[in-house]
Amino acid sequence: MGDYIADLMIVALLVIGMTALMGVFTNGIGETLFGGKRKSEFKGKSDKMQTGWKTVGGQKR
Repeated sequence: MGDYIADLMIVALLVIGMTALMGVFTNGIGETLFGGKRKSEFKGKSDKMQTGWKTVGGQKR
């Protein structure tokens, strides 16, 4: 019974992991192929909003 549960857990983790990775890859391919002019729309908006912010944390090098 313990072996069955271990096998079930391994298969479940593999299925969940593969599904998550397929979503990430599909999203990346979709943005690259079908993004048009708006490929970096969200990154651009984020960068635009963060201009002029002070850096915090860490030590200056």
